[in-house]
Amino acid sequence: MQPRTGTTLGIEAYRTLARTILARAPRGPRRQDFLADTARIIADFARCDFVQICVRSGERCDLVTSWAGLEATRRWRLHAEGACSLDRVCRGAASAGAAEPDGVGPQASGAVLAVPIRIDTRSIGMLRLGGSVEGRFSRADLQFYEGLGELLGTALLHDRAQTALRERVKELSCLYGIARAVARSDAARDKVLQETVELLPPAWLHAEAAVARIDLAGRTYRTRDYQESERRLRSPVIVRGKDSGFVEVAYLKELPELDEGPFLAEECSLIDAVAQEVALFVERSRAEEDRTLLQEQLRHADRLATIGQLAAGVAHELNEPLGNVLGFAELILNANEPTQQTRKDLQKIVGACLHAREVIRKLMVFARQQPARKMRLNLNDLIQEGLYFFEARCAKLDIKLVRRLQADLPLITADAGQLNQVLANLMVNAIQAMPDGGTLAVETRALGADVALLVEDTGVGMTEEVKKQIFVPFFTTKDLNEGTGLGLPVVHGIVSAHGGRIDVTTQPGAGTTFEIRLPLEQPDAAAEVPPDGR
Repeated sequence: MQPRTGTTLGIEAYRTLARTILARAPRGPRRQDFLADTARIIADFARCDFVQICVRSGERCDLVTSWAGLEATRRWRLHAEGACSLDRVCRGAASAGAAEPDGVGPQASGAVLAVPIRIDTRSIGMLRLGGSVEGRFSRADLQFYEGLGELLGTALLHDRAQTALRERVKELSCLYGIARAVARSDAARDKVLQETVELLPPAWLHAEAAVARIDLAGRTYRTRDYQESERRLRSPVIVRGKDSGFVEVAYLKELPELDEGPFLAEECSLIDAVAQEVALFVERSRAEEDRTLLQEQLRHADRLATIGQLAAGVAHELNEPLGNVLGFAELILNANEPTQQTRKDLQKIVGACLHAREVIRKLMVFARQQPARKMRLNLNDLIQEGLYFFEARCAKLDIKLVRRLQADLPLITADAGQLNQVLANLMVNAIQAMPDGGTLAVETRALGADVALLVEDTGVGMTEEVKKQIFVPFFTTKDLNEGTGLGLPVVHGIVSAHGGRIDVTTQPGAGTTFEIRLPLEQPDAAAEVPPDGR
């Protein structure tokens, strides 16, 4: 085949070649594909053995070579490999009209023709044509292909714009789809995250080779064909200041190097934006769960308060008839000479009434129906009365209740009702921590200027993370009907109001000990002495 020379190249030939090249650019192939197609088109048009296009983009250099025939391949391979150096291209782009083959100025030397590829006045690469015939390129050929180099620059600019626009549309479509998914208030978290991970691969440049996954708090969401790959892009998901997982997109095959390995710089920004969107969704989801749980806890606390009020009302209603029964039984005992059996029966009635009245009195104490006041009291007496309510429950649950109360314990200044509440909350927590039974020990000690109350169980214990939050209102590890998360915060508030402190010793599987220290004296407290002198 005879090569085309300056005599055969004219305006019509240029227009035909230009239309063919420009027709490829709007179709949006990736740059390497576009350059390869263009190299083949020029090689066919020029009827030469070798066409090389080298284009610089930032720090990258794309080299595409097209040749015809095995001998041409062997002859020009060394030249092709040597021409791919980015430094040489950049050096050539800076020296227009250089005499050496790598100069960027238009030149025809021997069997090689080289022209710069330009965008406006800026050189971005080089177009080289080679043949086996020495001196085959004329000055007219040089002018023809110089114009073609400028045309190729325009085509590349157009191709880049089309590619960039297409990629931005894909990225925006991905973000829009994710925004719609997370905005649905009725969708489950797992469903939203799975939809999100499915939206990721189509947004990447090489969508056909892309897979994705989201790893979050030990749960993994992935595309159906996901496989591990070293060619991956990953961004962490930060929820409430903690690294909770990551979003990852990977390629399953080798691909050309771009800005970040095989990935575009814009794709790095996209995966960061997706990770932030996932973090916001998870945070909103957790906040909604916390809000729902808080509402349930508040309703539960309200029910407990209502029960307390009802219990106090029932206690008041029972007090009067019990008083009447007790009074009439004592009158019968004193007014007549009953038989021995009648006396025993009446004494049982009197004993039962006294017992019921004592239960009602203690119930009113726990329902806080007595005025709050600080007085001098013996902690041992208060504990003995308080444990009365828990003896039967502990026996039923196979929990051994142990009392270790120090004799001659000094008096303290405190509110009896509030300390009853402290004891009740600690006892309930200890019992719930031993679902399979165990030992619950209540101990008092005199420690210098303090009196200590220790409640020790052999239950499940707590982790250090849970221990740090036990005094936070509404924090609970129990089921909804077992606790509101208010018991220990209330205990902490009462102890603090009495000038005391709480120490907690615990270990998972080894039980928990609460030690409460209360001062013997509170100088600013208006202490009262109870009527019985204790």
